[in-house]
Amino acid sequence: MDARNVIEATSLGDLLLRTASRYPDNDALVFPEQRVSYGELAQASTAVASALIDAGIGHGDHIGVLSLNSREVIEVLFGASMCGAVTVLLNARYRADEIRYAINNADIQLLFIDARQTDIETSLNNAFPALATQNHESPLCIAEAPLLRSVIQVGGNNALANSYHSFLRRANANGVDLVETRRSEIALRQTALMMYTSGTTARPKGCPLTHEAVVRNSGAMSDRLAITANDRMWDPLPMFHMAAILPMLSILHKGGAYITDRYFNVERAMDQLMDERISIMYPAFPAIMTDVLAHPRFDASALTNLRLVNNVAPEDTLKANMQALPQAVHISAYGMTEAAGISCHGSIDESDELRSRTCGRAYPGVQLRVVDPDSGQPCSPGQPGEMRIRGYSVLDGYYKLPEATAAAFDDDGWFRTGDICAIDERGLVSFHGRLKDMLKIGGENVSPLEIESWLMRHPDVVMAQVVAAPDPRLEQVVAAFIELKPESQTGEQDILDYCDGEIASFKIPRHIRFVQTWPMSATKIQKSSLREQIEAELGGSH
Repeated sequence: MDARNVIEATSLGDLLLRTASRYPDNDALVFPEQRVSYGELAQASTAVASALIDAGIGHGDHIGVLSLNSREVIEVLFGASMCGAVTVLLNARYRADEIRYAINNADIQLLFIDARQTDIETSLNNAFPALATQNHESPLCIAEAPLLRSVIQVGGNNALANSYHSFLRRANANGVDLVETRRSEIALRQTALMMYTSGTTARPKGCPLTHEAVVRNSGAMSDRLAITANDRMWDPLPMFHMAAILPMLSILHKGGAYITDRYFNVERAMDQLMDERISIMYPAFPAIMTDVLAHPRFDASALTNLRLVNNVAPEDTLKANMQALPQAVHISAYGMTEAAGISCHGSIDESDELRSRTCGRAYPGVQLRVVDPDSGQPCSPGQPGEMRIRGYSVLDGYYKLPEATAAAFDDDGWFRTGDICAIDERGLVSFHGRLKDMLKIGGENVSPLEIESWLMRHPDVVMAQVVAAPDPRLEQVVAAFIELKPESQTGEQDILDYCDGEIASFKIPRHIRFVQTWPMSATKIQKSSLREQIEAELGGSH
């Protein structure tokens, strides 16, 4: 049998222990001032599992993490998985109302918080004022969060009763045997972790992902990127996002090193890129890549080990990245949280032209199809429509939201992504935008991505985002938010002249706003905020 056809499925905790047994001394996690080997990570994660069991955490119980990136986030993720618990990775940008909602909605019983970030701790205390009067040596009693039994501070005063250091003291020699028993009982379709999707008009939705989904998907990524134990992947993205967790697991499959930071800082990023023998860059999003390439210390020739770069960006941006780092293969991907992060990836055996225009082919076992969003009928090869996904990687349903779950799946069990994509006759996927972002201008369907791609060809444009603006005659017209290069003198008329004669007149922006900062979620620009801004501005006159 061809070894490439063998599907390795195991639990998240067993994946770590298997790799640690093979590469105990290899770097697993590398931060600017800290290195953690696979042996150390396995030992610490086992201790977390033992302490959780001692704290009364059982199969299926929910453990929350509210933190910037740290080794403890990963220790808790693996430790919870070893004892059959579910790790809920909460957005570290959440504030009081969002924290209050998520902790209750996710049924979190024990919460780890980043005490190194005062804004996180302050927001938690604002969410639950009763925390200030609690005795942390006993189970909590908070009316607004009745299931929450304990809050553990990570990175704070080790002498505190609720410090991470004190929590780990609950681990004991007998606990190792209990951990082994718990690990043996874990079913692959049991939930391993949960993340929350970004909300627009509604609350964020919890996405439970199984052990099978995250382990098989990360294994598929590892194979597609041809990762080995010698690879060193740089990824500064937040660990409450699958754009960090899935690549981290993909490198863990083979015993390579995952280089990251508490949060993206371009100065520290340059140090890591230049000093850590990086072979894979995983910035994933244009804003991060732009900062790296624009930094005065950036030197492509110094990245002698670099072989692969993963980015998701418009075609022209990807081609510019290819020119900036010609020694590396540049690939793109398509995916979402609901499908365990990534569903298809570019490949090293495709041409630069294909990799700049497409997101590659589906991972083995992931089923993709494109349909007409109104009729549900399959589209022909190359014809854009709504992408739908089915298979091992797709969540079974949103947490405690049966109506949203029912709406998200069609009658044949395919997940409705809401993305406009096409699949050509070779199986290559191309992304054309979000259904909800499509503009309807005088009866014409217009893709924002098409206009953004053209605007970003302008030599002074760093970033462009297009949304619909209300119009009394056409219903909608194009509004473009544009970030220019520093010191640029480009004005609104320059942008209009750049578009005139090059794109259809109805696609030319009617409203242009120059910006220096963007409303962001964890990793993406929030177009909903841009739409709200332009609608508020024009509301009085339209």
